[in-house]
Amino acid sequence: MKHVVSVLVENHFGVLARISGLFSGRGFNIDSLTVGETQDPTLSRMTIVVHGDNQVLDQVIKQLDKLIDVIKVEDIGKMESIHRELILIKVNVKPKTRPDIMQVVNTFRAKIVDVSPSTVVIEVTGTEGKIDAMLELLSPYGIREIVRTGLISMARRSDLKPTRLSKAKSKKMKKSKKKKKR
Repeated sequence: MKHVVSVLVENHFGVLARISGLFSGRGFNIDSLTVGETQDPTLSRMTIVVHGDNQVLDQVIKQLDKLIDVIKVEDIGKMESIHRELILIKVNVKPKTRPDIMQVVNTFRAKIVDVSPSTVVIEVTGTEGKIDAMLELLSPYGIREIVRTGLISMARRSDLKPTRLSKAKSKKMKKSKKKKKR
């Protein structure tokens, strides 16, 4: 079963390495991982897609929540959410196939972002199903190269906002309080 986990983390050096290390150290495979800065430049959001049963998901969430830089973890696969992926596809093109390829591009509301005498590069944004369907229709023309971003996802009716201080900040505050008491 595929699970989509959204993780709000502190935006600084080494966080991605610690999280990916957690997965490899526990034998969990990441199907896709995307990360980017949020509206708050001190925070980043990660979208992690992992396969496994509910026990695997529970373990992943518990392990992530233990990390100092992690502020909030949610399984947004269970929520009403929006899932998107971006893909660039380089396809062989000949003068006689160009109109057919253009028709596929228009049908999927995709964009041609680069043209050469022998190839076109197509940009597609959408669900995994939409992207897979487009790849299937373009494969007879000869796909030369594919680059996919991985899934990004957002809950529709709730926000993934920090509900507490990060563990690192909480520990720093406790240490400073102890020093002041002395």
